[in-house]
Amino acid sequence: MTEGSQPRRTIAEKLEHLFRTVRGPRGEYTLEEVATGIRQRGGPTISSSYLWQLRKGIKDNPTKRHMEALADFFGVPAAYFFDDDAASRIEAELASLVALRDAGVRSVALRAAGLSPRSLAAIRTIIDSAREVEGLQRWPENSSDEDATDPPMEGDSG
Repeated sequence: MTEGSQPRRTIAEKLEHLFRTVRGPRGEYTLEEVATGIRQRGGPTISSSYLWQLRKGIKDNPTKRHMEALADFFGVPAAYFFDDDAASRIEAELASLVALRDAGVRSVALRAAGLSPRSLAAIRTIIDSAREVEGLQRWPENSSDEDATDPPMEGDSG
C-alpha cells in the first residue's frame, strides 16, 4: 500500500455495497433473488446461504466464475471485485445513477439540458449554496463540466 492510499476493501464490503446500491423493482435484492438471477442467466449454481457468507465475510475466497456471475447480475464489470481503482470508478458511476433515480434530481438535470454554460455555472453556484445550507459535502472546486456528474465519494475531502 502506498502512502495516502486507502486500505484494500474486502469482497464482503464490495458485495455489500452492490446489494445496498443496485436495486431491483421492489428495492434491495434478496439473497434468493440474486442466486436465482445468476442461475437464470446461465451462471454457476450459487446458494443464498453461500451468498450470505460472502456478504458477511465468512467466506472470502470465491471462485472467479462466482465473482464474474455476481458482477454480471449487478451490472458491473468483473474488475469491480479484483481492482480497487476500478471499484472506486464504478462506485462513482453507481452513485450518479442512484442520484438520478431520485425524481427531484432527475427533474433538475432534465430542465438544465440546453442551457448555456453561463446559466449552468449559475445553477451550480445555487446548488453549492443549497448543499452548504443542508450541511452536505461540497463538490470539488476543480471539477470540470465533464466530471461534474460524478459526486464526491464518502471520505473525499472537498
